[in-house]
Amino acid sequence: MVAITAALSLAFVLAGAGQAEPLGESFKDDFTSFDAARWYVSDGWSNGDHQNCLWSSAAVSHLPGRAVLSFIEAPTETHGYHCGEIQTKQRFGYGTFEARLRTDDGSGLNAAFFTYIGPAHGARHDEIDFEILTGNVDQVTVNTYVDGQSMHGGVYRLSNPANVAFTVYSFIWEPGLLRWFVDGQLIHSVAGPALPETPQKIYLSLWGTEILNDWMGPFVPPDRAKRMEIDWVAFTAQGASCQFAASVLCKLAGG
Repeated sequence: MVAITAALSLAFVLAGAGQAEPLGESFKDDFTSFDAARWYVSDGWSNGDHQNCLWSSAAVSHLPGRAVLSFIEAPTETHGYHCGEIQTKQRFGYGTFEARLRTDDGSGLNAAFFTYIGPAHGARHDEIDFEILTGNVDQVTVNTYVDGQSMHGGVYRLSNPANVAFTVYSFIWEPGLLRWFVDGQLIHSVAGPALPETPQKIYLSLWGTEILNDWMGPFVPPDRAKRMEIDWVAFTAQGASCQFAASVLCKLAGG
């Protein structure tokens, strides 16, 4: 992700992230209901001048068995669009992070599943990313930030376009080792000491830009609301057994 700015200090205060809490435990959220105890909906700010939309609760909706993030035209004095983001209220340590998603298409938009912690939370900036730049739905980008420095990035081709099929994106974060998977297949791995090490919150977001054209493509004003559909999100703590058949941990165990 583009480095998250001080604007997130507002989210930090509103979400109560400054309070000391135990790390999150293993979970799988199928969105049969929207769990407000787990998820905080970003609302009322943007992450910086690069973003052409305001985070808005109006861009987050719930259907039985699915959460939907939208990018919708909604002109204000500062932005032309509203966009959707949810984030966990708890932080999570080493383990397996997974989400089953389907994106929309559209140049200049970013559909992201990632973990983040930073100065707004009283911590160094560590981050682990999956990003689908929806101008090219045949690819996924992976990346990290380690103490504020972007590294370990790569771009990989998807077997199915991200806007056609639901796809499971997973990463396994361990001390000294980080691996990214798509539908259970390893696409990228990094080993060594220069890796994220700070417990992080889980984020899912859909946003746009009219500035970062070299990275996300020229912004094309959408002729309809764009959507990122979230079927489920899961975290399995390091050392715990596979929780469900679709998890990459079951596939690695031969289950």
